[in-house]
Amino acid sequence: MASEPAAGTATATTTEAVAADAASREEGRPGDAPHIARHYPGDGEDYRIGTGVQQPPVVPYERRHGDPLYRPLRIYTVDPSVSRLEGSIATLNVPFEPLQPGPVGKLFEVDPNDGQRGVRYREADLEDRKVLMASGYDPSPSDPRFHHQMVYAVCSNVYSTFKTALGRNLGWGFGDGKTPARLVLRPHHGQEQNAYYENGITTGELRFGYFPASDKPTTRTMPGGYVFTCLSHDIVVHEVTHALLDGLRAHFIVPTNTDVVAFHEAFADLVAIFQHFSYSEVVLTAIRRCKGALQHANLLTELAGEFGHTTGQNGPLRSAVEKDAGNPTRYQPGLEAHQLGTVLVSAVFDAFVQVYQRRTERFVRLATNGSGVLPPGELSHDLQTILAERASKLASQFLGICIRAIDYCPPVGMTFGDYLRALITADYDLVPDDPWDYRGALIDAFWRRDIYPRSANHLSQDALLWHRPRLELPPVPGLDFAALRFSGDPANAAGLDELYRQACMLGHYVTHAGRTEEFGLVANGDARLDGDTVGLPCVESIRSARRAGPNGQIVFDLVAEITQERHVRASAEGPAFTYYGGSTVILGPTGEIRYVVLKNVVGAGRLERRRAFFDTACGQTYWHLADKRWLPLPGLFALVHGGH
Repeated sequence: MASEPAAGTATATTTEAVAADAASREEGRPGDAPHIARHYPGDGEDYRIGTGVQQPPVVPYERRHGDPLYRPLRIYTVDPSVSRLEGSIATLNVPFEPLQPGPVGKLFEVDPNDGQRGVRYREADLEDRKVLMASGYDPSPSDPRFHHQMVYAVCSNVYSTFKTALGRNLGWGFGDGKTPARLVLRPHHGQEQNAYYENGITTGELRFGYFPASDKPTTRTMPGGYVFTCLSHDIVVHEVTHALLDGLRAHFIVPTNTDVVAFHEAFADLVAIFQHFSYSEVVLTAIRRCKGALQHANLLTELAGEFGHTTGQNGPLRSAVEKDAGNPTRYQPGLEAHQLGTVLVSAVFDAFVQVYQRRTERFVRLATNGSGVLPPGELSHDLQTILAERASKLASQFLGICIRAIDYCPPVGMTFGDYLRALITADYDLVPDDPWDYRGALIDAFWRRDIYPRSANHLSQDALLWHRPRLELPPVPGLDFAALRFSGDPANAAGLDELYRQACMLGHYVTHAGRTEEFGLVANGDARLDGDTVGLPCVESIRSARRAGPNGQIVFDLVAEITQERHVRASAEGPAFTYYGGSTVILGPTGEIRYVVLKNVVGAGRLERRRAFFDTACGQTYWHLADKRWLPLPGLFALVHGGH
């Protein structure tokens, strides 16, 4: 968190992730390596390579000598309804890149059109000298150019957060296979009380609606005045997180159980909540009001306040803190997606508050002469500053844990219990020593909400860690770091040929006789399929990761997804459908298999749970019957967010 500015001055906010991103050395261009013939044993016969491996890599702008580190741009840290005295406006440093009017950069392209009304607004020209000198356009609900600036700046900031946490550049879950993809941002998509991510296979968009406020809004909004979802910091963060998660886990967009949709919503909310803590004035204001008790810091814990107050909810859209903290909502698979997602959000935030209290209680004791009891009135300014700094630092750590855990999640069939195991394993892998018991706080918070992993028999840390392979497996040939080819930085492969080679090396290895079971794969004719058929195992992705721990330790890994389709035939038990199994594979620097996170298509109870899901309200919200086959409805996030 930035230090407090002196009176009369303004300090731009530089998040830890953006600072780390900017400090990285320049990287070579992908594709510099010589072309390699694409022919490897077993390709197309024993396994296949997914489109995620064959898409041109998405590479952010490579900073050149003499380029600025940052581009300062003003944003709303919450939304237009919050007072400036509460820190609602901040100057955010985003990674510098040359921009075309729009703005249009390497990762994001802002579309200035209102497709519904047939209006094309003036494009934001962030290279204009006057605009550069003013740190962008003035925050204004009535200036479309600021709307364009807002979505670009916030999305760029979130991308840097993910890049720093995962230690690599991130790709999108869409593309035409010819050119690096950009995520299109549509700040004025149309008049509707909705905002959502749309994956169009070859293109991807964030669509932000706008709408007239209710006749009696319960916030600083004029009755009937227009509300723009693109001006809500929380909504923009939420939607770009959906796009980033889709790029990390392609099958998380397929609602195969109640947890899948709820997890997408919960994870996007968690990123938005923890991003609040990167704005110093907002955190200081909240700390002053709640006297350091974060569970009462509404400014930090509530989401999309203006949206909720102007759509008749008389309150924020959602909150990370439950009204009755002593009796939290328990996990129930029948809950609506957002309600179920809130259970996960409150669990993670509960753990965050526990650790925050442990790490700050010594400062409270010092400030109260050892009593630990705060006197009436405001906290001293110095104590406010210390608590705010500690809260911001810890929020950044928790957000990093939450994001890194995605690499440790199964590729399909995600559950909240799986995420708990992923959180514990990801944190243990990077920080084996846990003196403040972050992992214990997470386990306790999940236990209080009846969130249990199906695949573990105990809630101890060692039982929750993902297991190593049961068999003694040799290292994967050609996937040790001495054999890998990088584009300057170990976080970037040296182009499509190298990615393809790596994927084929892994595909050949996991389909070797006697190994398939270890990676959650089965062959056609297996008696456990009961007459169903399976497709070839597919290497969906393979990515290098370079992670830095809090003590400066660096960990290098390869993370890969392998999936397999099971085509369930129509029978007396129900209509036909297709579902996926497979595994997430994490390899160490010498090519050794460190973890395999399994979801076998013939795993115990998986078929029965899929069939039962189609009969639930959630299942019938996102699936429909066509020619005696269950098929997913298109536009998942438009459906989910239509119910807020």
